[in-house]
Amino acid sequence: MKGDLGDARRLWDSVPSGIAHALRPGIAKVSDEVIVEIQTRIPEYARPSDEIYIKVVRLAVEEAIGRFLDRIEDPDAPWDPEPFRMIGRGEAAEGRNLEPLQTAMRLGARVGWRRLTEIAGPLGLSPQSLYDLGEAIFVYLDQLADAAAEGFDEARAHAAGEMERRRHRLLDLLLSQPPAAAEAISDLAKAAGWRLPRTVAGVALDDQNGTPSLPPDILVGLERPQPCLLVPDPNGPGQPQMLDKGLRGWRAAIGPAVPLERAATSLRWATEALELARRGVLPGGRGPLRCSDHMATLIVFKDEELVGALAASRLAPLAHLRPSQQDRLAETLLAWLRYGRGAGEVAARLHVHPQTVRYRLRQLEELYGEQLGDPDIRFELEIVLRARQAAREGARPS
Repeated sequence: MKGDLGDARRLWDSVPSGIAHALRPGIAKVSDEVIVEIQTRIPEYARPSDEIYIKVVRLAVEEAIGRFLDRIEDPDAPWDPEPFRMIGRGEAAEGRNLEPLQTAMRLGARVGWRRLTEIAGPLGLSPQSLYDLGEAIFVYLDQLADAAAEGFDEARAHAAGEMERRRHRLLDLLLSQPPAAAEAISDLAKAAGWRLPRTVAGVALDDQNGTPSLPPDILVGLERPQPCLLVPDPNGPGQPQMLDKGLRGWRAAIGPAVPLERAATSLRWATEALELARRGVLPGGRGPLRCSDHMATLIVFKDEELVGALAASRLAPLAHLRPSQQDRLAETLLAWLRYGRGAGEVAARLHVHPQTVRYRLRQLEELYGEQLGDPDIRFELEIVLRARQAAREGARPS
């Protein structure tokens, strides 16, 4: 504490013992002067029509003056900072910072010092006693300011904690299945100071220490079993760049933008994408992975057992070949399905000679026969071959 009680005790001991008794009758008058000065000089406290507020200000001023005189009368009396902590809490509740209160305290000290210098002669105060009393006023002022700051910080921390709890509850409601009632979400969003967006995106995060550096409108759920975020209007101006910057260094997957009532669906897709990234099926690394860039892969891997059954059927003509032969023909067939039937284009994609591609394509025609002319079969072949390629890339050591 800046105003150490020991320093104040030394100063108060030097003040004539009867000064406090002599000053008490003037508390009301000095309080009036202090209040007029405060309301004139500090706009935040100028509420002439608010009688209750004026009464509260008067009580605070008289409390401060009275306790100062108590300390002069009995330097050994215990110091109770709680009333001034309450004043600090009140400033936080009013939505102000501490600057107006600190200014008010300084004004009050000046008024008190001015009054003391005016009556020093009649009270028989020596210059040294007057000096010591003035110094004691400003030491006491520091004690009041410290107590008010403690109450202010305590109230702000409590308010921040309460707001954080509301936001956690809001995130729970938004991600609940089935979705919570729109009215309940709206009421809690208002209490949490969160503007209801038109669309949101769920973000799945790998569990790690720290907190992403993100704007306050993003709901954060790092304590959930699957750490996550909920981003309002993810496709709005500057939002993609903000997420890239804020999630730098994190392994994360961003779900598609959806209406607010489908927030859980977006997060589910993001969670599935993050799991595929962990397996290497989707590109991983530090920084966000966007589901919108990999929807086909996500759809294919949505039901891997079903894709596996389809693969067993459509890739049966390759089953009797050696694994290396299967790989070469599967790679060639996928490139042929994706880029057209020209051997030159396929060869360029695979970085092999066109004659090699023609040889492989003849093998495939012998193995599949007329099946390659069926568009439905070609579609199913591309699905299973894409899944096979992604799974094999994910299984390779990094």
